[in-house]
Amino acid sequence: MDSSADAVLTQLRKGVLEYCVLACLRQRPAYGLELASQLTDARLLTSEGTLYPLLSRLRKQGLVESTWQESTSGPPRRYYQLTDHGTTALAAFAETWRPFSDDVSAILEDTP
Repeated sequence: MDSSADAVLTQLRKGVLEYCVLACLRQRPAYGLELASQLTDARLLTSEGTLYPLLSRLRKQGLVESTWQESTSGPPRRYYQLTDHGTTALAAFAETWRPFSDDVSAILEDTP
């Protein structure tokens, strides 16, 4: 991928990453490294360094809450879970994303 494509992908990731984090937490709570692995596998996260500030911001906005839990393989882990407010925000994003994505795709297909 050339540098201009990398720049576009970086901007797209920034725009959707917080909602992808919320979506990852939809089914069950997860700890930071678990989220980082899931998002990295999906090629949505390139650095753990961007995830933890994002999780902190989501907590401050009331979209997720966190609890510390003991780990069988090391120090305690901070688990994040979706709040009702986070569920509502994710639903609003999903409702908006589908038609937006369709519109962008339609424009791109019509553009020579």
